Amino acid sequence: MDRIKPRTLSGFMELLPQRQVQFERMVEALRKTYSLYGFTPLDTPAIEASEVLLAKGGGETEKQIYRFTKGDTDLSLRFDLTVPLAKYVALHHNELTFPFRRFQIGKVYRGERAQRGRFREFYQADIDVIGDGALDIANEAEVPAIIYNTFTALGLRRFKIRVNNRKVLNGLFDALGLRAQSGDVMRTIDKLEKIGAEKVRAILTEDFAVPADTADKLLALLATKDPMSALEHYRGQNALLDQGIEELSTVVGYMSAFGVPADHFMVDLTIARGLDYYTGTVYETVMLDHPEIGSICSGGRYDNLAEYYTDKQLPGVGISIGLTRLFFVLEDQGYLNDALLTAPADVLILPMTQDLSPAISLATTLREAGVRTQLYTEQKKFKAKMNYADKLGIPYVIFLGEDEVSAGVCAVKDMGSGEQVKADPDQAVALIQAGIRQRSTGTPIQDKVSEHMRGQP
Repeated sequence: MDRIKPRTLSGFMELLPQRQVQFERMVEALRKTYSLYGFTPLDTPAIEASEVLLAKGGGETEKQIYRFTKGDTDLSLRFDLTVPLAKYVALHHNELTFPFRRFQIGKVYRGERAQRGRFREFYQADIDVIGDGALDIANEAEVPAIIYNTFTALGLRRFKIRVNNRKVLNGLFDALGLRAQSGDVMRTIDKLEKIGAEKVRAILTEDFAVPADTADKLLALLATKDPMSALEHYRGQNALLDQGIEELSTVVGYMSAFGVPADHFMVDLTIARGLDYYTGTVYETVMLDHPEIGSICSGGRYDNLAEYYTDKQLPGVGISIGLTRLFFVLEDQGYLNDALLTAPADVLILPMTQDLSPAISLATTLREAGVRTQLYTEQKKFKAKMNYADKLGIPYVIFLGEDEVSAGVCAVKDMGSGEQVKADPDQAVALIQAGIRQRSTGTPIQDKVSEHMRGQP
């Protein structure tokens, strides 16, 4: 028989057990944080009818879609979590209570060229608040608080949330006479960090016929350290701009009340997040020590989520974290907290008697107390059994021989310290639970820079 060489397709992440546990810890932290803000979990099918999933159609998205037929049915794998949400809300509109707040953490698929840190199958973690006809701007101010608390819960400290408003950008372009070139201008100023102001100015004036004085005004505004004050000079020149300034001021004002520290957010007038989709507040979140990574969480306000499925006006605001890519980057940069317990069990029981009943009963007692327990019954040498516990990182091993059974106790060994004590089942439970609590403190991510700088002025 010919053997098939096992392989994982390029662009698909497959983790070893320890890393998988760390990934699940991150997912758990996200679920917990999202739930704190009253979001309900949602799970939509990975496969949808192509006509539903590709309602908007066209562009790079359609080129990257995984599309296939089953019988006479044209099907596609979801490429994000927003389009399935739009379908879901349009389909169940009469059964949902608005504003509808949902979070979803699931896999999506894009057939783009696989490269380092870019995947074809990856997890996204999304939250959205959907209104029925209207949605108060306070929701747009609450989102940065969720971003802040999410990354803080994960263990990141040195990150910044960049906030802008699309009405400010569009109104500003109108006020400066750049409406016709607005798309080109936006894409150009998006390159400011990469190529610098001088090259951006040259592209604006030479390629897109932006007057030199207008380009200078725009670049000066984008470079100012106090954008909100600078924008005041443009009030009264354009109605859309005035509305955007008012909305941005409101969001910034509420963010402090929502608990976002001033050093963790900034107004950045270069943030656009998709010229056609977002209509109000927009967000990008960057790691301060790795700006080259780009945004690790982004999103914004949109006017009508489900316009391709229903006539009902369903405005919303949401954010998305590319969780697989973020995990890859954190692992690559050494941010994952390897000190956290990742073993599949808290204790391994090694029966030393022919009759397994006492060991089985002890395992049942431990499990009923919430202690994750493995019972090792393989006929191996003692050294192999201990190596099993050691390789899996199981923190405690219990030996149960004839003497222990007769005395109604068990021998509990701490694999970290090497200390071994005899205890009755209740004492063993208390001992192991205390040790596990101590080993389980900490966050999935260990911010190296904040640790290094701790104690420094």
